[in-house]
Amino acid sequence: MNNAFSTFRRALAAALVGAGLLAGAAPAQASAYPTAYVKSNLVQVDVYDRVDRTALPVFAKDGRHYIVGVPGHEYAVRIRNCTGARILVVTSVDGVNVISGDTASPAQSGYVLEPWGSVEISGWRKSLERTAAFYFTDLGDSYAARTGRPQNVGVIGVAVFQEKEKRLSYRERDWRGRLGATESGADVPARKNEQARANAQAMPLTAPSAAAAPSESVARDEAASKENKDQAKTLGKLGTGHGRSEDSRVSVTQFERATSQPAESLAVQYDRRENLIAMGVLPHPTPYYARREPNPFPGTLRFAPDPGR
Repeated sequence: MNNAFSTFRRALAAALVGAGLLAGAAPAQASAYPTAYVKSNLVQVDVYDRVDRTALPVFAKDGRHYIVGVPGHEYAVRIRNCTGARILVVTSVDGVNVISGDTASPAQSGYVLEPWGSVEISGWRKSLERTAAFYFTDLGDSYAARTGRPQNVGVIGVAVFQEKEKRLSYRERDWRGRLGATESGADVPARKNEQARANAQAMPLTAPSAAAAPSESVARDEAASKENKDQAKTLGKLGTGHGRSEDSRVSVTQFERATSQPAESLAVQYDRRENLIAMGVLPHPTPYYARREPNPFPGTLRFAPDPGR
């Protein structure tokens, strides 16, 4: 009886493992299925194809995230705040800050998201009212390559900062018996310095756009543009272009970062489908005839013919 019960238990365990229901048994192909977004503790990020009107599937490989870009399609980076507090998201495309046009660094300008709020970043910011649309394009036509910075084409980055908690101020009666703030002369310059830092770390959307780059870099950019166009013919790598002007109104606010380094950083890489297949991110497409079961005797039913005369 014991032997029969043990055999039954082993058979049941094997069946549960096969069904992926036993604790510790993970589906073998779980990583092969794409998701609609990348999510961390603080934010959720997806890339929205504005032509197909859908969030692009995100494929994971070796700890990195990839999406397939279609040349000519405009897109937007959508970021959702998953917390009940304000956050700052410093966003880059192809290694370029999407607001200032500078070579991207987490210490630069970003968008402030209200608690549980979101932002749709659909272009390079040109002013408080306008943006130049993002669109997938050849490396040589990308905004980064045209401004002499093709090294990091093909990646979207988001650095997330939490807001520093505000200190509570209180009031007490001064020597005249009136209510006044408890602020000594030594505290005044300290508060001014804090305000200056907060202003510098806010969303300085009035910064000069990349279209007004220093004149000494123009000749270099033109030479780099020609070289990158030639390189693109060989690599076929995708970048993000500087597209049509669109209405996109924002306002400036104040935000003091809780830390000098991001609380979280996310990255999503993109390229043509063919390149991602070559990289092993996507499986090779299987022709229809190869998907059928092979037939060892494919000839039709025949009988031996008579010999020729």
